[in-house]
This record gives sequence, structure tokens and C-alpha cells, in this order.
Amino acid sequence: MRIAGILLRHEGRLLVSLVLWLTRRRHGIGDGGQAFGYARGQGSTMFAFAFVCLVETVAMFVLLRSWPIAHWTVLVLDVYTIEFVIGLHAASVVRPHVLDLNSRSLRVRHAAHVDLRIPLEKISTVRRELRLTHQRTEGELNLPIGSQTTITLELAQPVAHFTFFGRRQDIRLVRFHADEATELVRALRAVMPERTVPPPSRVLPS
Repeated sequence: MRIAGILLRHEGRLLVSLVLWLTRRRHGIGDGGQAFGYARGQGSTMFAFAFVCLVETVAMFVLLRSWPIAHWTVLVLDVYTIEFVIGLHAASVVRPHVLDLNSRSLRVRHAAHVDLRIPLEKISTVRRELRLTHQRTEGELNLPIGSQTTITLELAQPVAHFTFFGRRQDIRLVRFHADEATELVRALRAVMPERTVPPPSRVLPS
């Protein structure tokens, strides 16, 4: 039941994202938020996949007309697959990363299934870094688009991230993609708390 509830909530977020996408609105920006998209690099791939699914749907619709049960079962599954693919892309478009100056946080997102708020005071370093390979490592969160990430955040303190099925992970390093990575890095550095190294202690003569 718990897994079914998680899947239903995810499906609901996809449907809401489709509505926002069709009405040209975005989710969770707010008055003090600056949005940074990340879906530009995957749009053509997602629509190509959706087109292939559409061709398959039409073909199976014609081929299975003599078997009504199989005909309608396959049709429903194919239509759902198309809706799911387009919904994923819509969620990536309408749920961008958000630099929120009101809450002093960076909201890193990935479609409808990752939404991580990172307080600015917990970010120790941010850098523009292109990476094409990512290994699963404890304490790291990798959110590639088109197999690449362009920004790396190192955290001074861990933040709690919950996976799709609710498992907690304490994250100290985040890699993600942004279409305008240089602008996001510049904006982050402009508002991050200045970190100073304490002066070395002096040994007083006895």
C-alpha cells in the first residue's frame, strides 16, 4: 500500500506538471526565487521517444483489432507510456532549480522525483564542472541530464535526502546539470556566506 501511495503521488505530480507546462507556468518559484532550467538538453530525446511510442500505439491499434481484450489493454498501456514520457519532460521544464533568497536556500530538482533544499550556509564550495560519468557513492547525489552534470556542490554539513521510496541519505556532495551553469554558479557565489579561515593560534612565551 505504501509503494502504491508513492507511485500515485508521483503520477499526480506528473499530471500537475503537464497542466503547468500547457499553461506556461512553473512550480515553486516564489517572489524571491530565481529559476535555472535543466531540461533543454533532453527535449529532443524525450519527444523522439514519445514519437516512437505513438507509432507503436497506432501499429498495435491496427494489428490487434480482432482481439478486443488485447486491443484495449495494449492501447491503454501505450497511451499511458506516452503520457508518462511527456509528463517527465514537462516536470523537468516546470520544476527548475531555484535559488531562493527569501529562504536562503538552493532548491535542486530533477523532474517530479527529486526536490532537495540546500541552505546556503551549508554550501562550502560551488564550481562549474562537466562530468560525463557518475558512480554511486555513499554521501553523493548525482542528477545527470543526458548523462552529464555541469555543477558540483560540496557541503560543509550534510543535508537529508529521501530517495523515491523514502530511504534517507545524508548528502555531502551534489552534482547536477543546469542549462546556464555559469550563471547559476555566479549567482550562488554572490549570495553564499563568506567563509573565513580562523587565524593560527599563537603560543605565548612562558
